[in-house]
Amino acid sequence: MIQIEKRDSPPEILETDGVDERRAHSVSYAHDPEAYQSGERSFEFDDSIYGHESVKSALIEAQHRKCSFCESKVTHVAYGDVEHFRPKSGHRQHSEEALRRPGYYWLAYEWTNLFLCCPLCNRRHKNNLFPLRNPEDRAQSHRDEIEDEEPVFLHPGREDPEAHIGFRKAVAFAKDGSTRGRRTIEALRLNREALMEVRRDYLATAFKEIRVLLRMVESGNLTSEKETEARQVLRRLMEQKRQDAQRDDRPFASMLCDALEKVEAQIPEE
Repeated sequence: MIQIEKRDSPPEILETDGVDERRAHSVSYAHDPEAYQSGERSFEFDDSIYGHESVKSALIEAQHRKCSFCESKVTHVAYGDVEHFRPKSGHRQHSEEALRRPGYYWLAYEWTNLFLCCPLCNRRHKNNLFPLRNPEDRAQSHRDEIEDEEPVFLHPGREDPEAHIGFRKAVAFAKDGSTRGRRTIEALRLNREALMEVRRDYLATAFKEIRVLLRMVESGNLTSEKETEARQVLRRLMEQKRQDAQRDDRPFASMLCDALEKVEAQIPEE
């Protein structure tokens, strides 16, 4: 995961139709909160608003076509989902507990709550799971302040996930024992085998030439002239990788940054 910088101004449809829908939901809830809490009544959300082409296009641009959680290039294999960081229909503190209602209905069309996500991260893993450090602080309606909440999941738009999640080769791990990093990795299954396989292949390809040159330099079998030439090429390739690692549009940019640091540490002094 990396931090996502979305434009400040929401797509127009969220500020028009989205605001109208939020107002209607808030009035309806205030009229009969018990019915919504029991599940007797439920909100109907208009995905033609939060999933509007203008919203999705803005998210695709801001996220460089990548999933906000696993950093895979979503649009290479799927259309991608517009995901609600705080789930709109209901929520679970733990994956095994029953769905609690209502969800964060008043944030269904809120720009800061929307992200582009791959179907696996969104539908199979995160879904309605949204644990808080203290469940007693959970906002129950539009009248409550979500600022009182301390989410366990890392918010990719408001904080830097790289402060909590790092990579050892293709394996994601919690930095400095970060509980939030660990819970985010576990819940979203950021170390699922299929995803790690893609990350391993990406790493192998990204550093293939560099590793070949490293073995040549370390072998001691090169002439002085050939070793100087190999080191020059190695420095040039490393500089290219440093530039790549700083580009948010690269798949698995966070993993690439960590891998680059480890490769740099392996380069022998001249």
